Amino acid sequence: MKNLFDIRDRVVVVTGGAGILGRSICEYLAEQGAKVVVLDRDEQAGEGLAASIRENGGEALFLTTDVLNREVLVSNREAILAKYGQIDILLNAAGGNMGGATIGPDKTFLDLEIDAFKKVVDLNLFGTVLPTTVFGEAMTARKKGVIVNFCSESALRPLTRVVGYGAAKAAIGNYTKYMAAELAMKFSPEMRVNAIVPGFLLTNQNRTLLTNPDGSYTDRARTIIAHTPAGRFAEPEELLGTIHYLISDASSFVTGALAVVDGGFDAFSI
Repeated sequence: MKNLFDIRDRVVVVTGGAGILGRSICEYLAEQGAKVVVLDRDEQAGEGLAASIRENGGEALFLTTDVLNREVLVSNREAILAKYGQIDILLNAAGGNMGGATIGPDKTFLDLEIDAFKKVVDLNLFGTVLPTTVFGEAMTARKKGVIVNFCSESALRPLTRVVGYGAAKAAIGNYTKYMAAELAMKFSPEMRVNAIVPGFLLTNQNRTLLTNPDGSYTDRARTIIAHTPAGRFAEPEELLGTIHYLISDASSFVTGALAVVDGGFDAFSI
């Protein structure tokens, strides 16, 4: 029987590929035989990651990008097509948060910095829409391709403080479902769009919310863990199985889905 999870030689583009999550994803997919294209604005980290993958026998290409700049993304696409001839999979992993778009426990919505809110929405929402449009064009030409967006627990239910990030990720959830229908009905049923919804991980963007300067957990972190049946934060590697499933033929009839990986998190009182 065919191995439904076989992704060997598939060209996978990962935005935000040199970040904490992106690095883990790129290394894993390369180990599975995929041709990994690391897109990131951090040239040093991206080049180092691609070199490391190649040294370990994998296939990787790094390109400096800006997920909010269409011209740069088009240049990335043309470079990828020149080297590999096609784009099979897009992982929209670029994103992040910033302090001004959050509301601290000692503040209210009246203190929200609107410019910061806009920047967070731009990075997370338009930083997904633009790459999808640019790289999706290469997929529509072949009438085949898979896109996985990165959503968030805050998209499923409002969480305190992260108002800008939550709004942007909620929009990505809606956009994922819209694009699933758009691509399948107007281009090809072999074009699929899903999203992964990670629970809480310790990343650079939330470290100040979840840890104190001495590394101990904040009250918020302890509350989150108390509402997580698994009793801990997720590790980046624990997203890999779901991502592998979503980009492989094992999920060929799955589109428009939000795949939750959160340890059973129940956030209604956070």
